Amino acid sequence: MTDEDIVGTVVELEVGPVAHGGHCVARHEGQVVFVRHALPGELVHARITEQTAKYLRADAVQVLTPSPQRIEAPCPYAGPGLCGGCDFQHANIVEQRRLKATVVSDTLRRIGGIERTVVMESPGDDGLGWRTRMRYAVVDGRPGMYAHRSHDLIPIEQCLIAHPDTPDVLRQRWPGESSVQAVVSSEGKTAVLTGEEPGGRVVEVVRNRRFRVEAGGFWQVHPAAPETLVDAVLSGLEPAAGETALDLYSGVGLFAAFLAEAGCAVLAIEGDKDAVRNARRNLHDLPGVTLETGDVDRVLNAAAGQGLEHVDLVVLDPPRTGAGKDVVRRIAALAPRRVAYVACDPAALARDLKTFGKLGYGIASLRAFDLFGMTHHIECVAILEPVDSEVAAGGGLG
Repeated sequence: MTDEDIVGTVVELEVGPVAHGGHCVARHEGQVVFVRHALPGELVHARITEQTAKYLRADAVQVLTPSPQRIEAPCPYAGPGLCGGCDFQHANIVEQRRLKATVVSDTLRRIGGIERTVVMESPGDDGLGWRTRMRYAVVDGRPGMYAHRSHDLIPIEQCLIAHPDTPDVLRQRWPGESSVQAVVSSEGKTAVLTGEEPGGRVVEVVRNRRFRVEAGGFWQVHPAAPETLVDAVLSGLEPAAGETALDLYSGVGLFAAFLAEAGCAVLAIEGDKDAVRNARRNLHDLPGVTLETGDVDRVLNAAAGQGLEHVDLVVLDPPRTGAGKDVVRRIAALAPRRVAYVACDPAALARDLKTFGKLGYGIASLRAFDLFGMTHHIECVAILEPVDSEVAAGGGLG
């Protein structure tokens, strides 16, 4: 078939395993098909939505043999051709978490060569009403969500994963705007932002400590996420007074604050100037923290040239693309006794863990958290330790 013939065609598919990205894998005439709105083991009719030289994409439009784990989506905007914000509303919450755990373990094995059984921990919610920062697209003044891999706007009146206290911006018109954000902080303060600017500030509270954050800037969107991740990092690192620590991609100072409270001297590095400005305010009472603005690899390189040869602990919380080989090498060269890697993308995590492994660091523990119900997104915290005797003794790898 030609490209024109296959796109839009409905085919029968036996659905295989889940894959990273919110879809499952099937095959049609020998070609891989990534199928949304399906579950492993189902027999479906699927409409082909995209064709490339290597694979097809499709939406399951009719389920012939449903999975026992299938449910009716609670959201009326979830389904083929509708809102692209959620991936798994058609699966019960237990199955969603099992699928996500499978994605992490399969990705670690396929990309990193790492065999690891993964259990998905949850904050105890049902996957709805958690998102404290919502960004809606606006077309011709009307807010909504885009369809999956599309610029087609789906007007909606309610988003079921939005925190119930986020401002209601969906029933208003926003002429002249391209987007509108609705934000609620852990203190219950709300903000509405338009356009791409970070906007005003809100205050978030973690472990009774207050953090000032740009309303449109980066902050974990599940109310339980900041404390969950801080607890995982601290319990994994076991920081002690007098130790030295790096907080890389440090944002507004979340991890640096609690490392410093534990008595560590912390060098925090962040590239976003607004985040660093807020971090200075958030950490002003902690003299043991030094803040540096700039690219993590460049700042680490400069610090090495100024005599930084060893640290005890590292927190690594990179963007979705991961830290990359250069940053991982610089960390390993400092011979920390433990590294806490906070990851929002299992593929990037697997690549970086593979690099760490080649440099003498193994996985002491790996925890995965379902902090993004109904979506395919996952947060992981891996604790790494040196397995090479020279590294463990602080000899470094530089």
